[in-house]
This record gives sequence, structure tokens and C-alpha cells, in this order.
Amino acid sequence: MTERHHAPRPRLVRLAASVVLAATVAALAAPAASAWVAPRRLTDGGATQAAPTASSMRLTKIADVPQPVLAIGAHDGTGRLFVVSKAGRIRIVNNGTVLATPFLDISSSVSKGGEQGLLGLAFHPSFKTNRKLYVDFTNAAGDTVIREYRASAGNPNVVDRASGRTLLTIHQPYANHNGGMLAFGPGGYLFIGMGDGGSGGDPGNRAQRIDTLLGKILRINVNGTSSKHQYLIPRSNPYVGRTGRNEIWQRGLRNPWRFSFDRTNGNLWIGDVGQNTYEEVDRAPKTSTGPGRNVNWGWRVMEGRHCYRPATGCNRTGKKLPLTEYSHAANGRCAISGGYVYRGSAIPALAGWYVYGDYCSGEVWAVRATASAPATPVRLIGPGTGRLISGFGEGNGGELYLCDLNGTVYRIDRAP
Repeated sequence: MTERHHAPRPRLVRLAASVVLAATVAALAAPAASAWVAPRRLTDGGATQAAPTASSMRLTKIADVPQPVLAIGAHDGTGRLFVVSKAGRIRIVNNGTVLATPFLDISSSVSKGGEQGLLGLAFHPSFKTNRKLYVDFTNAAGDTVIREYRASAGNPNVVDRASGRTLLTIHQPYANHNGGMLAFGPGGYLFIGMGDGGSGGDPGNRAQRIDTLLGKILRINVNGTSSKHQYLIPRSNPYVGRTGRNEIWQRGLRNPWRFSFDRTNGNLWIGDVGQNTYEEVDRAPKTSTGPGRNVNWGWRVMEGRHCYRPATGCNRTGKKLPLTEYSHAANGRCAISGGYVYRGSAIPALAGWYVYGDYCSGEVWAVRATASAPATPVRLIGPGTGRLISGFGEGNGGELYLCDLNGTVYRIDRAP
């Protein structure tokens, strides 16, 4: 069967487009560097707060960057915004100006077709002092690579290319469903989003299997190495000491193109791209062991809150259903681009709401971060704008950004 949309057209994502048993005792240690903390704690938006409306916000163009897929701050006190371009470059927007020299250019090492490319960026919690950053890209063979770099000691606006160190390479059996998101979460660990390996319908059932890193959220400790890996394994990962890959944190995901952590409470939010019918928003509250430890999100048994192929069985036991979903029934919708819980100050009505969108229709919705499942979102931007929403972004102060794959980055602002 031909899948209706492996990725948001033009096959970027369904955007919205390997290692072993337990490590040594040292590999099970906690991070040596700073743990995740909320850079800024702001209002949550209580249950009595009026819902945001389309008239409460506007998009302000801040930069033209080819094929942007992510725009984030580094929490280093500089106010710079780093924009990831799918073609293999990271550009800096500083005081409204796109700097002429890329922060990082690995375009010669990146496969650029379909859903492939430079897909993710995360700054170390101690980036201000150790200058470390991490990227996720597909290499010339189409495989996922997680690589560490350092910003130059002499020029903070460029990366020292010689500092590059590959932490992990994951074979991709098909060109689509590469995931691509990286983010540091509670505990100071690096979380990695991996799609199910591609094709359509997860033919290898990789999302449910625990012997592969595909179709998962992974969690690793980048503050050290072991005899087997260029990273450490957190001892609280669910398969440490058991059958299964030690890096796995969650499973049952089709293509978690974009996920994020609520900077106020550490909750994990995932926009998981569906097959032909449903797109879903997943929420995993933070607990003492981390947000959503060992959660099974259900793919390929479930698509959204529905059985994917009822004739082949639909055992929901042990599977967590999404907070909310939407269908492809209207406006040419095709693939979710997950966003962030708004914790900025520019739009009070949006405080405490999770913002996300659809790549093909250009629609943007918000759902209350404290809502009970199944939650009802509100629509903030309707269809017909021509934008291809390839991703969102969060600045240092909690303000949100929207990336249009056509080549523009917008800031989400309060309407005048």
C-alpha cells in the first residue's frame, strides 16, 4: 500500500519530515555536569484562564533562512537564536540580523533528499562554559548520526569543526521516518527521537521491538564515555539489566519528528506523525524517575487513539493513548509538527498552552498543558496560508517561533 504521506511534502518529514547490553559501572553513573533546570519559571495558565484565540496573536517575520526546521536559544545569556537549516547549516540570528557566516556548516556530510538532512540541535546545559552542542543528521548513507561539537573558544559565533565527535550512528533501513529531534531533559540527559525506520506501516514492527533503537525516544548521558560507547547509560533507563537496548526510554512511536520539555515542570511533549489518518500529541508528566519512563505509545497497534489495523489485532494493554489527536479529514492535513508549551511573557492568553501545527495545511493549534485526555484544542491559525510548518522553536525567554520550510522564521507575538 502506498502511504498517503511519508512526510510533509516535499517529503521532508513526515517531518512534520548500534550498541549493546549494560555498560560498565561508570556507564551507569549520573551526569557529571549541570542537571536540567527551568531557565525561567512563568505562569502556568490556570483552569479559569480564558482560552487563547486567533485574534490574540500574530506572526512576526524575523529571518529568511533556507529550509528552516528548528529555531532555539542556547541559554547562554547572549540572546542569539540558532536556526537549523535542513540542507546542513546552522545560522545565527542576532539582534534581528542573520549573520553571514554559518555557525556550523556540515552540508557536505549530510544527505538532503526527502526527509533527510540536518534535523536537530541541542545545547549542553553547561554550554555557556563548556561550549558543547549536539546535532542530529542523516549522513551520505542515509543513516542517523548524533555528533558533538564545541563552539570556537576564539569566536563564539562559529563552531570548531575539528572538535567533532560522533556519539552514535543508527542504521536507517529506509529514507523516511528519521525522527531528528534532540533535547536535554530533566536530569541533564540527552533525549533523542527516532522514527520507526520508514517505509509505511512499520513493516519490521520496529517501534514495538526492544532490540532496536528505531521507533523510540532514547536517553543517554553525554558527560562521559564507557568501554563500549561514546556516552554513558543512565542507570534508571528501563532496560538496564534487562533484555532490551539500554538506550531506550520510550517505545511505540512512528516518527516523533518534534518533542520538547516544558521548561516549568519538565513534562515531555511529543508530536508523533501518523500514518494515513491520525496525528497525535503525547504528554508524559515528569516523575521522580523522569518523564514517561518506559511508556509504550502504541504504534503500530494504534494510530492516535484508534486501532491501526483492527483485522490484525488491537491489544491496547500497556499502551498509552495520546492527549489529543486530529484527522486528515480536512484542509489537506498530513503531518504534525510538535511544538512547545508557551512560557513566554508576550502573550498572556497563551501562557500554559502547548502549541503545535500541521505541515501541509499550515494550521496551528494550542491545547491546555494541564488538560485531561482526550483534550480539545483551539485553532490559532487556519489553513490556506501557504506555509509549510516544518517546526517550532523556543527562545531563551520562553517566546516561541514558527519555521516555514519555504524559507522564513516567524516569532509568535501578541496581536497589536
